[in-house]
Amino acid sequence: MSKSAIQERISQLRQVLKNNDISAIIIPSADPHLSEYLPEYWQGRQWLSGFTGSVGTLVVTHDFAGLWADSRYWVQAADQLEDTGITLQKLQPGSPNHAQWLAANLNAGDSVAIDGNVLSLAEQDRLLDAFDEVVDSEEDGIRLITELDLLGEIWQDRPELPSAQLYAHDAQFVSQSAQEKLAEVRAQMQEIGATHHLISSLDDLAWLTNLRGSDVDYNPVFLAHMIVTADKATLYIDNVKVGEDIAKLLADAGISVADYDQVQSALSELTPDDLLLLDPNKVAVGTLNDLGDDIAMIEQIAPSTLLKSVKSKEDIEHVREAMRQDGAALCEFFSEFEARLNNGERLSELDVDSMLIEVRSKQPHYVSPSFPTIAGFNENGALPHYRATEDKFSYLEGDGLLLIDSGAQYQNGTTDITRVVGIGNVNEGQKRDFSLVLKAHIALAKACFPDGIASPLIDAICRAPLWQAQMDYGHGTGHGVGYFLNVHEGPQVIAYAASNPPERAMKVGMISSNEPGLYREGRWGIRIENLVINQPVPTPQETEFGHYLNFETVTLCPIDTRLVNPSLLTQDEINWLNDYHTHVYNELKDRVEGEALTWLTERTQAI
Repeated sequence: MSKSAIQERISQLRQVLKNNDISAIIIPSADPHLSEYLPEYWQGRQWLSGFTGSVGTLVVTHDFAGLWADSRYWVQAADQLEDTGITLQKLQPGSPNHAQWLAANLNAGDSVAIDGNVLSLAEQDRLLDAFDEVVDSEEDGIRLITELDLLGEIWQDRPELPSAQLYAHDAQFVSQSAQEKLAEVRAQMQEIGATHHLISSLDDLAWLTNLRGSDVDYNPVFLAHMIVTADKATLYIDNVKVGEDIAKLLADAGISVADYDQVQSALSELTPDDLLLLDPNKVAVGTLNDLGDDIAMIEQIAPSTLLKSVKSKEDIEHVREAMRQDGAALCEFFSEFEARLNNGERLSELDVDSMLIEVRSKQPHYVSPSFPTIAGFNENGALPHYRATEDKFSYLEGDGLLLIDSGAQYQNGTTDITRVVGIGNVNEGQKRDFSLVLKAHIALAKACFPDGIASPLIDAICRAPLWQAQMDYGHGTGHGVGYFLNVHEGPQVIAYAASNPPERAMKVGMISSNEPGLYREGRWGIRIENLVINQPVPTPQETEFGHYLNFETVTLCPIDTRLVNPSLLTQDEINWLNDYHTHVYNELKDRVEGEALTWLTERTQAI
């Protein structure tokens, strides 16, 4: 997209603001389901700004345009926003977020527009709170307008909403029926007195129905809403997506089907005697447009979000097999990748992506990548969410480090792994950084912690080795991972800056990532990521102080010991690394052959 095209779009939007007597507009990265990855129809922030990061908020006024992004995107955003007239606003402690900036720069009586279809109930409350802080009277305050889609007035070639067919999650990998899952949700509704439950989050709906879709890249989900009562469940979806086989599965589960757009009118039929349960972070204001003002609501995390975060023993066994499949594919990839480089072939970051898709697609039950591959060489690796494109990529030439963060969706599990490999000569500074990140990774992998501890609290265990060297990284250490669902899944998050609500408690069966990193801007980036599962400590030393958990590492792929300075590791850390590599070898040796087996054998040798 040209810079001039972005400038023209901003100019057109400003004219729309003037025509509607509106002072500012907020365009977030969101859709009516508050998803992380969005259908093209809802990628308004990217279309308007040219910034391709997955998270960011654009604000446009009559004389200002700014994009708020966190540290993962600062370098990328600065590059993509240059000469567009849009200013990068860095989200960091001490700096105002977009709501605070608007409150400080607008006047009493001004109005701010945001499409209610991309505004969560919780975010609406945060905006109103920020606006209320700077005025004494509600009448004189900044008005929030959510009924208008102003972007739609200038986005003439807006893509259509997706209409791909639904399909069933393969029955051999489903440990609980849709009827059983609905019964658990209804039991929790009854416990809190809710008569109706609105679910808009797409991964919750896919989990609850045991269905999958292709409406969102990388996540096997479909656009829909659901309303659940004590004796009825209705899925609001584009009927074009529901074939005869899926309609039968839904009917057998006791789920009726209605048109996607009818959810608002269904909510309008609630009476003051009803009590509506919804997750305010996952329901859009626009979905509630027709809800009566006198309808009482319970605003809390959806029961299905908590239920699906804890994988069954059967699910976990399937995930272990998916990890073996993924590990075998990675052996094929790395052996071929290194051989082609050693033969003098000119490879680029884009080749890494295509090669990974090729080897993974040969594995049983493969569906798609689980997110856009991050293959960043040297300075590109220092951008945590870098993505090579046809317009901008690097060749793997000279000396340095290549960071590869990739994953796949299999019917029997979702994978996410990051490895770093050396290209040409690797210097001692790079080995030191890699070894310190490895120490951090091992610290978390070996950790024991109380059952039910708030997940953000264990982040410090991982960061301690880096903090000891006065180093750190700007992203979280771990996120939840779905089971053939979203690669980023709540409620748990291993990040010390995150809040600690009760739902973030660590429980047996949760799958999370362990991914500390270190990024030297303009030079190189390092991240080592495995997926781990919360398990009870197998042989407790003590029992009177409660139950304790530890992590089972399930990702199976060698960590490049050529980048390790063993003198920086303790003997316990060396033992962990050697034991991990022995486990990787034993799990994968019968699944690969030829050059891939040779590569696996060499890369799992003890240090």
